[in-house]
Amino acid sequence: MATGRTVAWTRHILDDLGYTGLAVCGQGGQLYHAGEHRLLTSVTLDRTVARRALEALEARIGPVAVAASLDGIDGGIAMGPGFAWRRDPEAVPHPNAPDLARPLTDRDGLWDAPISKLYLRHPDLSDDRLAAACTEAAGAYAAFVVSGEDLVEMLPLGLTKATGLSLAARRLGVTAADTIAFGDMPNDIPMLSWAGHGVAMADAHPALLAVADEVTAGHEAEGIAKVLERLLLG
Repeated sequence: MATGRTVAWTRHILDDLGYTGLAVCGQGGQLYHAGEHRLLTSVTLDRTVARRALEALEARIGPVAVAASLDGIDGGIAMGPGFAWRRDPEAVPHPNAPDLARPLTDRDGLWDAPISKLYLRHPDLSDDRLAAACTEAAGAYAAFVVSGEDLVEMLPLGLTKATGLSLAARRLGVTAADTIAFGDMPNDIPMLSWAGHGVAMADAHPALLAVADEVTAGHEAEGIAKVLERLLLG
């Protein structure tokens, strides 16, 4: 499994599935061993660099609301003043989903502990426009990606899902050419480009559809199963 969600928001799902293998979490920044409940690698966002990136961004487009995804196996989300989700960003409607989001009264609290990434919200700009503005204003400091509805993320420069997948592949003794990947959002572009065969869901973001080797049916039409059955069952 490769997901933008951090380990803290993913491991209860893996446990319920009985999954004991490797999982790439946090947009490639975390490699997690589900069977051992152990974080194998973790890449954090430099907090000094993140603050500079925010300063450069806000000088260009005005104030943004910010939340920080905290590092570690139990890392939650610290929400800066004025930050609110239009939808719950990471937790799923599940009885074992952790309640790890906490509001802050002062933005300075975002920098109190190591962070995996930042979430950014702008009062006027759409997700795509905000990500583009972030890259233009602060792309020298960090990477910016749209990972879902209302989810624009600031990541360590150069970090993608392909980063974590390459580490997982090395541990599994396979190469990128041996793999197939499925995705639906722009943060999946490096993953599909890295894999030997990249498949986009029919309802994927247009930017991902443009780079996929194949487009399958949508989420509700069992698009992943259709491809796997064709490949594995002939």
